[in-house]
Amino acid sequence: MQHLVRLAEQRRLRIVERPGRTRGGFDPETRTIRLAPGMSGRTMRSVLAHELGHAYLGHLPTSAPVLRAQQERRADEWAARQLITSRAYAEAEAVRGPHLASLAFELGVTVELVAAFQRLLSEGAVPLAVS
Repeated sequence: MQHLVRLAEQRRLRIVERPGRTRGGFDPETRTIRLAPGMSGRTMRSVLAHELGHAYLGHLPTSAPVLRAQQERRADEWAARQLITSRAYAEAEAVRGPHLASLAFELGVTVELVAAFQRLLSEGAVPLAVS
């Protein structure tokens, strides 16, 4: 979690804990990442990484559904790259099998980030772990 906080500090982003409609949000105008209170540690880490992804990728709020979905997918993929290594994924899959929720638990992230990492693997965007 500390490396995510450092990434936020490097971008001069403010992190606040405040309720909202969703688990998190990024406001580029105020450079603020909002995290909902009461999340588990792995959810908090995953949401923070996802919102940092929006910031690092320069995403702006949009009401266009296709663009919004693309931004969400890219933020998940950015977050997955920050929190999951190919080696850790391979080790988790060896222990837990292909079940998303089991992998998420083993890796300490949300199922959305496991799915994003699997997409990156299938696209060849991240290397397979070599034993």
